[in-house]
Amino acid sequence: MLAGMSHDVFSRRGILAGAALAPAAAAAQQTGSGARQPVVQNPYPESNLAQPGPVIKVLTQTPFTAEELAQFTKAGGATKVEVEIARGREDFRAKLREAEVVYGMLNAADLDYAPKLKWIQNSGAGMEGSDPKVMASNIVITNMARTFAPGIAETAIGLLLSLTRGISTYYMPQFAKRQMNPVGTIKSPDHIELGGRVAGIVGMGGIGSEIARRLHYGFGMTVLATDAKPMPKPEYVAELHDPGWFAEMVPKVDVLIAAAPHTKATERMFNEAVFRRMKKTAYFIAVSRGKLFDDLALVKALQEGWIAGAGLDVF
Repeated sequence: MLAGMSHDVFSRRGILAGAALAPAAAAAQQTGSGARQPVVQNPYPESNLAQPGPVIKVLTQTPFTAEELAQFTKAGGATKVEVEIARGREDFRAKLREAEVVYGMLNAADLDYAPKLKWIQNSGAGMEGSDPKVMASNIVITNMARTFAPGIAETAIGLLLSLTRGISTYYMPQFAKRQMNPVGTIKSPDHIELGGRVAGIVGMGGIGSEIARRLHYGFGMTVLATDAKPMPKPEYVAELHDPGWFAEMVPKVDVLIAAAPHTKATERMFNEAVFRRMKKTAYFIAVSRGKLFDDLALVKALQEGWIAGAGLDVF
């Protein structure tokens, strides 16, 4: 994760070449040429990446294990990596004076204690909770975009299968009682096959792209999608449009998936009007941010049967 930093020059490009970001790069490569790729920029192109720096001092409050700390050291290559784990806020600020890299979050007040800080690695993908003054500083800030996408995509599919196969509705209550009674018949709607059905995904970033690819290639679903940023349409997506197409997409889909970031434009975009426009046989899956949907409207939609079910990884 950490490499290529000299005493005088900090190279983000060298660091991004490290082992900790390898899973994100692999995930992005698997999405195909049409998916939006992470942008890696080197703000210090004059740096000599072949010449290792003496020491990179990393500070975090995350309780990494000895094995994980060894990965940091290995990723540094010829450059020595020193990772300090702060114990509490006061200890964090005391150690912050010598830190060049922080893994975690900072607020504006912390900046006064960080004269040598050059890079903040956010531990999550979403940046909406970051301090505006920190974001406006000259410090390089990176996030975990795409790093968690494969796992979250699998969670989304797990939620969907629990609904369509009747696992959560019929079988989990039985399992709790150590029972196993068959439910439904081959002609009943208690078990739904995904093949040939339509999924609508809002947000084609790392999570949305990974879900789309799995649903299309793994389950034979037709994928429709919207995204606020212009991007080429991946081969596993049948239609990709800007957010203005959202209202038209909603009644077409059998599964509606919220995978967009939380912004002013997306807050509570999945509301009563949207749930009423969905098919009564459709499912709603939320995996990005809970503030994208109106939870009380969703409860009403489920209680009154506007939709068939919902799977919430976030709420």
